[in-house]
Formats: sequence, C-alpha cells, structure tokens
Amino acid sequence: MRISRKKRPQKLLIPRYRLNEFIKVPEVMVLDEEGNNLGVMAIGEALAKAREEELDLVEINPKVNPPVCKLTDFTRFKYQKEKEAKKQKIRAHETETKGIRLSIRISEHDLDVRLAQAEKFLERGDKIKTEIILRGRENIKPAIGFGVTEKFKSKLSEKMELRTEQKPTKQANKITAIFAKK
Repeated sequence: MRISRKKRPQKLLIPRYRLNEFIKVPEVMVLDEEGNNLGVMAIGEALAKAREEELDLVEINPKVNPPVCKLTDFTRFKYQKEKEAKKQKIRAHETETKGIRLSIRISEHDLDVRLAQAEKFLERGDKIKTEIILRGRENIKPAIGFGVTEKFKSKLSEKMELRTEQKPTKQANKITAIFAKK
C-alpha cells in the first residue's frame, strides 16, 4: 500500500453557536449589533426584539449566568468568526525540533554549512537539536564532543541570540543539546 505524504487541509475550529429557538434558558443578557448592553431579558422578549429588527439572537457566551446573547445577522457573524479563525491559523506556527548532526572530526566548511542550516531553522521559529555520535575510541574522550558543541553554539550565538533549552549531555554514545532563538 502506498503512503500518502500530502498535507491535507485541516478543518477550522469554529465553536457552534445556538440561535433563536434553540436557546433553552429562561433569561439572557442581550447585546445589540454594536455590542451595547440592552440588559437582562426573558428569552421570549429577546426573541421578539430580534424578529422585530429582522435579526437573529445568537448565544455568544453560554457559560455565564445569565448567558450572553447578541442580536445580529448570523451569516455575517459566522463569516467574521471563520475569518478570524483563518487569521489565527496563519499566525500559528508549530515549532519543530530540527536535528543537526555534527562529529568530532568535522571540518570548518562543514561546520559553516551546518551553521547556515541552523540559522535558517531558527529564523523560521524552530528549535535545533545538535547531535554528535561517538564511535569506537571517541567514547573515551567525550570532552572533545562537548567542545565541538560549544564551538557550534558560540559561532551561532555571534549571528543571533540563543536560548539553551537542554545543555549538552552525554547519553550512551551520543552528545545532544537543544537550542532555540530568544
């Protein structure tokens, strides 16, 4: 079976609103279209006022006592909420932890390439996880690996402010550290 790696569009999280006859409480706090408070009314009185102005009675905040309802055109109200949700989705960026593998015997050029990658990831808002795998006799001198990690961090901190999420630690045959942009 073939695995699809396409990103599918996710549905926006827009809360469901009760309107008109579906509001099941005896009293509600009513707001007009501009958001001015009209006071606490019986549900029948609020529905009559909504019909009189040819608007919908929309329950905005059901958790307070009495619930807050607004006199508004529901289609326009729903459109505004969808628009706000789309803007929030655009602004929201999930931070990922990007891995950058170094070695004890890394050359200056390779280190510069890794620094450019790390800078790109950090500018995008992601975190970076540096990883050095110690092989064979390298396990005897992990201090060299810690030195490479510190050198990488110092060169990167010259270009931008860094925050250390996880200090360099040795776990089995790996030295790892996590950095993020301040």
